[in-house]
Amino acid sequence: MPAPEPTTKTPPQQQGGASLSHGLKQRHLSMIALGGVIGAGLFVGSGAGIAAAGPSIVIAYTVSGLLVMLVMRMLGEMSAAYPSSGSFSAHAERAIGPWAGFAAGWSFWILLCTAVGLEGIGAAHIVSGWLPGTPEWLWVALFMVVFCGTNLAAVKNFGEFEFWFATLKVGAISLFLVLGVLAIAGVLPGTDAPGTANLSDFLPHGSNGLIIGLLASVFAYGGLETVTIAAAESENPVRGVASAVRTAMWRIALFYIGSMAVVVTLVPWNSGAVVSEGPYVATLDHLGIPGAGRLMNVVVLVALLSAMNANIYGASRIAYSLVDRGQGPKVLAKLSGGVPRVAVLTSSVLGFVCVLLSYWRPNDIFKWLLNMIGAVILVVWIFIAVSQLLLRRRIERESPEKLVVRMWAFPVLTWVALAGMAAIFALMAREADTRVQLYFTGGMTAVLAGVGYARQKMRAKTG
Repeated sequence: MPAPEPTTKTPPQQQGGASLSHGLKQRHLSMIALGGVIGAGLFVGSGAGIAAAGPSIVIAYTVSGLLVMLVMRMLGEMSAAYPSSGSFSAHAERAIGPWAGFAAGWSFWILLCTAVGLEGIGAAHIVSGWLPGTPEWLWVALFMVVFCGTNLAAVKNFGEFEFWFATLKVGAISLFLVLGVLAIAGVLPGTDAPGTANLSDFLPHGSNGLIIGLLASVFAYGGLETVTIAAAESENPVRGVASAVRTAMWRIALFYIGSMAVVVTLVPWNSGAVVSEGPYVATLDHLGIPGAGRLMNVVVLVALLSAMNANIYGASRIAYSLVDRGQGPKVLAKLSGGVPRVAVLTSSVLGFVCVLLSYWRPNDIFKWLLNMIGAVILVVWIFIAVSQLLLRRRIERESPEKLVVRMWAFPVLTWVALAGMAAIFALMAREADTRVQLYFTGGMTAVLAGVGYARQKMRAKTG
């Protein structure tokens, strides 16, 4: 049975007579879309990619960026047609079956909760470096309390935090790009144009280095899905999703590919500071701009805190949507003031448990957890592509007016995206570290899919 057609302002999801609020304004959603592209992975993880791939990291980010653009376009098409806080999980359930929605949703929930802990650890490391002697776990606990409280109060609080976080991130990276371009052109006072001196050794470690850089770049793009989750609680979900998806291309090209090009042109790829301090701090220090490196550390901290805030929000809404569809314990879908507060608390607590495990059991349980979530984002992307492949024909047949956003060159580019994902899996299987992640993520996904399928069969029998 086809889902009801979305109106201009889609009715909120219902659970026991209560509903999620529509407290996010268009300015919130616009900045979440803009700032969501500038994730912690870009600031923190890109240094290792540069060290492995050298200047060819620009090629790596371009290839992975093209894949991400296709994924976002597919997700945007479905989310504009069927706005839901469950996003790709709800689409997978509609297109493939309840077991697929169960597996995609709960695996992503585990990923987000773990990421909350990892980002808290990263943020605490920065602050404890500024204030030596203060315990990192205490800073993590403080950040967790702040953002848990923010998400418990009202969705507009999450929106306000993300609005200002995104504004700072966009302003900082835009300034970085301007300074970088001026330095490359040789018009920045006190600097000489580097020319192509740092680009001559384009593939320092050959194709293997490029592959490592490609894998690093793929996972740096994680977090773009948040805007389609948040859109369900905005004033105009369909317009919000359409706007975010249509501008994804230039945002990825400018912020990711553009900044990588600036970094490798200005700083030697084998500079130790690129990994130890991060590529952005290393670049600004290389240019000799007083205090700029320290200021960029503040921006990195903001990026980590922004990711914590967004992931607590995303985890709670994914959990809420799953339970709303009968895919989990009912207590997680309990709403108060339009907020799934039990889901917010549960997601935050699990994130803090991950932090404690990183101290108590770093070599076994925590390591297993990291391996389990290692390839989840790729699994989610596959669910998105398969769902779009199946839903597009159904929407065209039943409700063509819902195709506000259309996947380019359907179905050719959908198949191209699937082939790209398969290629990344194959590349991961070549590397010892990422191969282990494939095993753990594959095992977790198989278990969740099995549980979801068993639940689906039981529900079918009980009618």
